[in-house]
Amino acid sequence: MEFRQLRYFLAVAEHLHFTEAAQRLGIAQPPLSQQILKLEREIGTPLFIRHPRRVELTEAGRLFRESARRIVDDAQQALIDVRNAGRGETGRLSIGFAGSTVFHPLVAKVMQSYRSSYPRVAITCVESNSVALLDEVAERRLDAALIRLPLGCGELKVEPLVDEDMIAVLPANHPLSRRRRIDLADLAGDSFIFFPRPIGPDLYDSMIEACRAAGFTPAIGMDSPQISSTANLVAAGFGVTLIPASIRQFQAEGVTFHELQGKPLRTGIALVHRPRERAQTVLNFIKVMRDAKR
Repeated sequence: MEFRQLRYFLAVAEHLHFTEAAQRLGIAQPPLSQQILKLEREIGTPLFIRHPRRVELTEAGRLFRESARRIVDDAQQALIDVRNAGRGETGRLSIGFAGSTVFHPLVAKVMQSYRSSYPRVAITCVESNSVALLDEVAERRLDAALIRLPLGCGELKVEPLVDEDMIAVLPANHPLSRRRRIDLADLAGDSFIFFPRPIGPDLYDSMIEACRAAGFTPAIGMDSPQISSTANLVAAGFGVTLIPASIRQFQAEGVTFHELQGKPLRTGIALVHRPRERAQTVLNFIKVMRDAKR
């Protein structure tokens, strides 16, 4: 039994006329009649009662019509499902986020745009630090991840999203709290709160180097579990810190935010994924992200 024979049978069952069914299918009437006869011989029973100007379904034909319709409908739906999956319109996408990246409005814009464009893709989100996320992507436990730069990403492909300045966070009672811009050198006597170096060694080193370029080596009074929580520790009175400017919207009470004078200290957000990626869901996410940057 061939799939086209099911289509031919259903066309005749709908029109109850071989010539009209052949016109509907775009084929000649004799080949259509031959295929129906071949189908009936294979099944072992007539499906139609032939009259001079029309046909009617036999009892076996009526029963077969229901089964044939389900088979054709299922095949058509399977074709649609496969095409949708091939276009990345269905399926799954697992994305990792470094905690400090979620504060940037462009990240939210990317996620909203992707969800709007591909609402039937199931998205799984995982939050961790940038270094751990690199391993998750490399080991195929995540499809891609938004991480904080600078960071050595090895063989993973890096798609930059946005760069931003680092800013200083001071307790509200700090002598410099009323200044909009401060010199990093003015904080030489303060205790600093930094995140642990292993979760972002390149960014950590760039902050240390910026302090040294300003004429001092920062005294690290406390480690924060992650970048995004350092402002809370400043509010608690444990020292001062440097954070990406986008975290400023967090607006923790008891702290003030300050631009840095002189050569800017910058950080970035980027998407990392495996090279030669073929999963269309990931490729679609990359395209949405690139479009959001424009």
